[in-house]
Amino acid sequence: MTLPPDSHVHSEWSWDAIHGSMERTCERALAIGLPAIAFTEHLDHSSWRIALDGPYADERITALSGPDAIFTPPPFDVAGYFAAIERCRSRFPGLLILSGLEMGQPHLNAETFAEILAAGPFDRVLGSLHCLPDGGAFAEPWHLYPHRDAKELIREYLAEVIRLVEATDSFAALAHIDYPVRFWPAEREGRFDPAVFEEEFRAALRATASAGRALEINTRLPLHATILGWWREEGGETVSFGSDAHVPEAVGHGFREAAAMAEGYGFRPGASPYDFWRTA
Repeated sequence: MTLPPDSHVHSEWSWDAIHGSMERTCERALAIGLPAIAFTEHLDHSSWRIALDGPYADERITALSGPDAIFTPPPFDVAGYFAAIERCRSRFPGLLILSGLEMGQPHLNAETFAEILAAGPFDRVLGSLHCLPDGGAFAEPWHLYPHRDAKELIREYLAEVIRLVEATDSFAALAHIDYPVRFWPAEREGRFDPAVFEEEFRAALRATASAGRALEINTRLPLHATILGWWREEGGETVSFGSDAHVPEAVGHGFREAAAMAEGYGFRPGASPYDFWRTA
């Protein structure tokens, strides 16, 4: 089976990938037979509440946050990042290495994102939604679930996805449309069932397809096959694959299973190893 390119990878140039390594990730990609890899580093301009204790607490991020537990990501080092990309391209000529960004909430800070994009070129740009409004600030789903209705939170997230894809054309692929499912409170709500949210998922998928974006099959938490089926039915013609790796060992994780699922829904590799997969 032909493995797809990993179009969603983080290295030490992402503020949250403290154990990342661009060079070791390239070594791993070659070892497992990936045709191409895109280092889509985090670009965030939103500030959000962080956890001060519990499973999502991070001492390094806490140290960078303000006294109100609001974290503002540090600036992205564009020059340093591109220098690292060129070093890896020289060291690993057998691997196609793409530059890229994962823009968090790009519809909220369009002008600031445009300035960074102009410093490119960036080969692969993802749009993602990580945070939602929470009492005058923003917060990630894991922070919101304890004091919000879980089902309404999923619906709010998918409604915001529609606003994101309709407000900006600055990215080519929508990352992890199922992001809140990673933190779903199963102990309280039971197993996550996408069918409960079919109408909302379909609306978000339809908007994404109408905007001409690819849908990412993110393997950090394997995308439910039902959602991929809805993507086809709502006019989706293109998919990308992303491990969302923050450590070298995670690059390409679950790609054989994801590629088999995509083929089952009629998606096929493009003409070039870095292409998105499209319907036959």
